[in-house]
Amino acid sequence: LSLFVVWLASRLLLRRGWFLGWFKGMLGFALTAAALLIALAAWDVFSYQQLLDEKSVATVSFERLDAQLYRAVLVDGKGIEQRFDLRGDQWQLDARLLKWKGFVSAWGIAPGYRLDRLSGRYYSLEKERSSERTVYELNHSRGDTDVWAWLNEWSLPFVDAHYGSATFVPMSDGALFEVSLTNSGLVARALNERAQSAIERWK
Repeated sequence: LSLFVVWLASRLLLRRGWFLGWFKGMLGFALTAAALLIALAAWDVFSYQQLLDEKSVATVSFERLDAQLYRAVLVDGKGIEQRFDLRGDQWQLDARLLKWKGFVSAWGIAPGYRLDRLSGRYYSLEKERSSERTVYELNHSRGDTDVWAWLNEWSLPFVDAHYGSATFVPMSDGALFEVSLTNSGLVARALNERAQSAIERWK
């Protein structure tokens, strides 16, 4: 059997043109795989919205359900409403940012963002360590391709991938906040008197 395999391999290796045919085939498969990967990456990047200037990306309102438990209603820039139960005393909204540099930026491609997480936090360090915490993912990458994670891990000269986070802001019954996104990150601002009072008490 061993001698037969050697003989078969010798015939294949000595046949004229086998290497060129194999190389063309492998190159074709590699180019097809590269095209598919680029298409999946483009599909994922397309889920990011362009940031041309400071932009309101969400409003967040709160209803107290129990001690250190609030119902948060988040309405994003597209008007899509989501409800979450947050535990703790403060809340934070995170976004993923893609900032283009160099020749890509020169093409006029604006930075992109995608809301990522909404989380709650306790004032007390002891409770933060021992009590139940709540963190919600707001958007998923399309398919299994997470371009932002790749770019965040591997530094490239034409793009920066990083988090933008609003500073932890106190939760309060009836409070309403607006979250705006700038080139430097997220900013949360009070939209009503209860939200403003909560911030002043916290300070």
